[in-house]
Amino acid sequence: MAQQNHQLDRAKFCCSVCLDLLKDPVTIPCGHSYCRNCIQSYWDKEDEKKTHSCPQCRQSFTPRPVLVKNTMLADLVEELKKTGLHAAAAADLCYAGAEDVACDVCTGRKLRAVKSCQVCLVSYCEKHLQPHHDVAQFKKHKLVEPSEKLQENICSRHDEVMKMFCRTDQQCICYLCSVDEHKGHDTVSAAAERTERQRELEGSRHNIQQRIQDREEDVKLLQQEVEAINGSADKAVEHSEKIFTQLIRLMEERRSDVKQQVRSQQETEVSRVKELQEKLEQEITELKRKDAELKKLSHTEDHNQFLHNYPSLSALSESTHSSSINIRPLKYFEDVTAAVSELRDKLQDVLRDTWTNISLTVTQVDVLLSQPEPKTRAGFLRYSREITLDPNTANTHLLLSEGNRKATYSQPQSYSDHPDRFTGWEQVLSRESLTGRCYWEVEWRGGGVYVAVAYKNISRAGNESLFGRNDKSWSLYCYNDSYNFHHNKVQTPVSGPWSSRVGVYLDHSAGILSFYSVSDTMTLLHRVQTTFTQPLCAGVLVYVGSTAEFIKLK
Repeated sequence: MAQQNHQLDRAKFCCSVCLDLLKDPVTIPCGHSYCRNCIQSYWDKEDEKKTHSCPQCRQSFTPRPVLVKNTMLADLVEELKKTGLHAAAAADLCYAGAEDVACDVCTGRKLRAVKSCQVCLVSYCEKHLQPHHDVAQFKKHKLVEPSEKLQENICSRHDEVMKMFCRTDQQCICYLCSVDEHKGHDTVSAAAERTERQRELEGSRHNIQQRIQDREEDVKLLQQEVEAINGSADKAVEHSEKIFTQLIRLMEERRSDVKQQVRSQQETEVSRVKELQEKLEQEITELKRKDAELKKLSHTEDHNQFLHNYPSLSALSESTHSSSINIRPLKYFEDVTAAVSELRDKLQDVLRDTWTNISLTVTQVDVLLSQPEPKTRAGFLRYSREITLDPNTANTHLLLSEGNRKATYSQPQSYSDHPDRFTGWEQVLSRESLTGRCYWEVEWRGGGVYVAVAYKNISRAGNESLFGRNDKSWSLYCYNDSYNFHHNKVQTPVSGPWSSRVGVYLDHSAGILSFYSVSDTMTLLHRVQTTFTQPLCAGVLVYVGSTAEFIKLK
C-alpha cells in the first residue's frame, strides 16, 4: 500500500499530455499543471477556435491565458530527479498516447510499447519485453521498432505467418500458400527477397545520394550565379544611372546655353532697335520744330524780313538715316526652334536605334542553358504571342483586316506615304519586336505566301527587300503542296506534310528559328541555328489571290 502511495505521489509530478516528468512546469487557471511546451502545443492547435481548454478538466479560457512558471513544482521536480526516482516514475507512467503503439500484454491502461516481435507478432512494453532478454528461446526472436501493422504479416487465408515471397505474383505468402495457389511459382524466403531488395535499395540510395550531392553542387553554383547576376545588375543600373544623369546634365547645360544665347541676342537686337528708334524720334522732334518756324515765316507779311530770314531757316540738316527703314524679312528666333526641333528628332532617332541594341543586350543575358524546344503543340502554346501587322509597313497591294492580323492581296490601297512601307514586294511586318521565346501560327490560302521573320531595318524597296533575299530575313515559301526556305539569296528545298497552317517557333537568345507544319500533329519542316543580332519582326508576303492570317492562340 505504501509502495502504491509512493507511486501515486510521483504521478503528481508527471505531465498528463506527454506522460513524462514535468519539464519547465506551468499552472493554468483551473489549477492543473503541464510542461510549458506541451500546453503551448496543445493550445496552438485550438487557436482557430478562439477558445482554449484544459486537457484534463476541459474548462475553457478566453482569451488564451498567459503561462507563468510554477516555481514550487519546478523545485520539486528537480529534487525528484536528484533522488533517482525519475526513471522509475517515467517507467511507471509511460502510458501509450494516441500516436503511440500500445503494449499488447498490458491490461487496463496500456503502457507504450518499446519493441514488436516479428515471431510472436506482439508489441511489448519494457516490462513485458523482459522475457525476450532473459529466456533463451525468446532471444532468437526478431525484435523491431514498435509497429501497428504486425497483423499484416499474417496470411488471411491460412492464418499463418507469411515468411515467403512469390516473385511471380510479387507478394508475401505463407508456407501453405507456396504449396497451394502459388504452387510452381518462383518463391523464395522473405529474408532472401529482402536481401535482394536491400541490395537494390542500397544501390538506389547510392544513386539518390549521388544525385543529392550533384544537385547540392548545382544549387551552390546557382546561388553563386544569383549573386553574380544581382551584383552585375546592380552595377549596370548604377552605371546606367550615372550615364543618364550625365546626359540629362548635358541636356540641361545645352538648354541653359540656348536660353542664355537667345536672351543675350534678344537684348542686343532690342537695344539696337531702341537706339535707332530714339534717334529717329529726336529727328522727328527737330523736324517738327523746323516746320513750325517755316510755317511762322510763311505768314510774315514783311517781304524784306521774309527774304532776310529764309536762307537760315530753309536749310535742312542732313538726315543721319535713310528716308525709310528696311527691315529684313526675318523669322527672328523661329530658326532656333527649328534647329532645336531638328536636334530633338536626331536624338530620338539615335535613342530609338541605340535603345534597340540596349534592349537586345539586356534580353541576351541568359545564364542558364536554353530550354529544349517543346515537343508538343501544348508545349509550344506556352510561348504563344499575339501578332498584329503594322499598316505603316504594308505594301499598297495588301488589305489588312481582322484587327490587322490578316493580309489579303488586293487592288492598291490609299495608304499614306511612310518611310517604313514596302514598295518593292507585297510584304508587311508586325508591330511587335520579338525577343526571348515566342510561338505563332499563320493560316494561309491561295497561290502562295512567304512566312518570315526579319530585322526592322530590312530594305523597303527593290529586289533586295524580298524576304529571304538578304541577310536580314528568313522565310518559308509555301505554295501548292511544296515548301522552300530562303535566307541571304540561298534557297533550300524543304520536305514535309502539306498544311494550310504554319507554326513558327523562335528562341532568340539561343538563335533557334523553327517552322512547323500544323494539322492534327506538328511536323518540323526546317530549323535554323544562327545568332540574331537584333530583335525580329514577324512578316508575310502575299501573292495574287492569296491571304495570310496570324491566328489568335490564346
